[in-house]
Amino acid sequence: MNRQSTLYEFINHLEKRIEEEDFRNSVEKITFLTTLHVIKKNIGEK
Repeated sequence: MNRQSTLYEFINHLEKRIEEEDFRNSVEKITFLTTLHVIKKNIGEK
């Protein structure tokens, strides 16, 4: 990921990290899930 990545690349990145359980602890997992939820809600996905 870098500053030139698209929003959809970021969404895919978060989904992959969640799916692969690539996070340090439960707080980071919740942060990823919340971030993903807010982004999808704002762009009209569910």
